[in-house]
Amino acid sequence: MDRAAVPLPRQRTAPTGQARKRRPKREREGAAWVFLSPWVLGAAVLTLLPMAVSLYLSFTDYDLFDPPSWVGLRNYTQMFTEDPRLLRSVLNTLLYVVVAVPLQLALALAVAVALKSMKRGKGFYRSAFYAPSLLGASMSIALVWRALFNDGGTVDNLLGSLGIHTGGWVNRPGWALLSVALLTVWQFGAPMVIFLAGLQQIPKELYEAASVDGAGRWRQFLSITLPMLSPVLFFNLVLQTIQAFQVFTPAFAVSGGRGGPADSTLFYTLYLYDRGFTASHMGYASAMAWVLLIAIAIVTAVLFRTSRSWVFYANEEGR
Repeated sequence: MDRAAVPLPRQRTAPTGQARKRRPKREREGAAWVFLSPWVLGAAVLTLLPMAVSLYLSFTDYDLFDPPSWVGLRNYTQMFTEDPRLLRSVLNTLLYVVVAVPLQLALALAVAVALKSMKRGKGFYRSAFYAPSLLGASMSIALVWRALFNDGGTVDNLLGSLGIHTGGWVNRPGWALLSVALLTVWQFGAPMVIFLAGLQQIPKELYEAASVDGAGRWRQFLSITLPMLSPVLFFNLVLQTIQAFQVFTPAFAVSGGRGGPADSTLFYTLYLYDRGFTASHMGYASAMAWVLLIAIAIVTAVLFRTSRSWVFYANEEGR
């Protein structure tokens, strides 16, 4: 038999350099998608799909029992032209944001500055001040808060012993919203920890140089601490503002879910809950949810826009 007629076994060619690089890249991408798939699946099923359904329901009349019927923009026009309680809820929410967020950030910054200068026990006090942030959002703490500020509660009795008779805060329209705001201010632990981390990043040489020049503590706070801490302050401001617009549990607990007295604690999310689950106007509640989303986006964009004039970034030239 002629050896030249026998077919030789096919030899494998060595992979080129590009093929060697492409295969590991594909393997890495595949592994990345395997690990990301639970998050992607959860975001699609638990976030994007409900948002799409909510957007559709906002253009319908839906009572949770009968099939939704398409009404176009009627829910949105009704919100701005035929619902005075909606306007009251918007005003209450804006007043709450304006009062609660600055007070909470100011208290968090003051405590963070005090903790930074402490030599001993810093870890204990940091944990003690952070604990209300873990407990404050719960319904049980909100109910305790209502008992404290109710007529005959601890705060009322304490003020009464000093000759100040309030008759309870949660039963008076002028004081009920303030009691809810104080409950939020009390949860200053999370922004305090962020402020404390930011204070640790400020170089000590700046304070030493300012001391040599004769600057006091207040001047150092205004000229060094606040400018160097402005990115952290901006982060906390955006985060707490968004959370304040969505406040629900304290108002629900303090007012018993009705927004009273005299709608003084009728916040936007509480009224949204009332329209959706108490009055069974789910289409109207969906429209309210989308208006709230757009409002928060606008406020956040305004904060980012104004931050260019007061937030200092050390790596930016000319600032």
